[in-house]
Amino acid sequence: MKKFVSKDSFEDLGFDKLDVSRESRTGTSEAVYCAGKTSEQLLKILRKFRDKGCRVLGTKCSKEQAEFIANAGEKICYDELSRTISLADEIPASRKRGRSGGKASQTVAKLGSVAVCCAGTADLPIAEEAAKTLEFNGVKVVRQYDVGIAGLHRLLSKVEDIRKASVVIAVAGMEGALPGVIAGLVKAPVIAVPTSVGYGASFGGISALLTMLNTCAEGVTVVNIDNGFGAAIAAFRMLKVK
Repeated sequence: MKKFVSKDSFEDLGFDKLDVSRESRTGTSEAVYCAGKTSEQLLKILRKFRDKGCRVLGTKCSKEQAEFIANAGEKICYDELSRTISLADEIPASRKRGRSGGKASQTVAKLGSVAVCCAGTADLPIAEEAAKTLEFNGVKVVRQYDVGIAGLHRLLSKVEDIRKASVVIAVAGMEGALPGVIAGLVKAPVIAVPTSVGYGASFGGISALLTMLNTCAEGVTVVNIDNGFGAAIAAFRMLKVK
């Protein structure tokens, strides 16, 4: 434990203290919440992590931030839909496929896949945040999109594929009923992600959040509104425990 609380366990940039021991301590690579940071701060953070030999994923990254980093001469992997970013030269291709690149990815690849399901197209940004986070950590992802309960036949047509997954992440806005329905159809644990998609009485995702928290279907755990990243890390750790 002493090595994790020593000065060498973090890098002090003045405006930020970088957790350079995250992966060795928790088994998951460091993540940077990009929103609220200036482009200059984000660039310094990503570069310092790379200099320290740490893999890091940025979440909630704006297109303007990504363009600034690219214009600074960095080769980046930026996905505008999920708003995730990483420096291209720090992600071995084998690691992205989950076949090698570290004991963690090798172990997770043997444990199974995660099904990322979303109710509607408007939920895609959060679903993709979860999917990209999992893939960054070497996990196989099976995407099942636009399978909301308004057209239950769409979900039922994919149930057998979803049942093959070791963990299911279900993303939904509006009334947020999808995770409870899926939990009644599969044996795997279901991680519910409410999104802020909706209007009026959806209250920015609170309606979906309350639906998921109050579901009568057992085996459902719930993360915060629009927290695709948190759902992905929870799924990653479930795979490792399994």
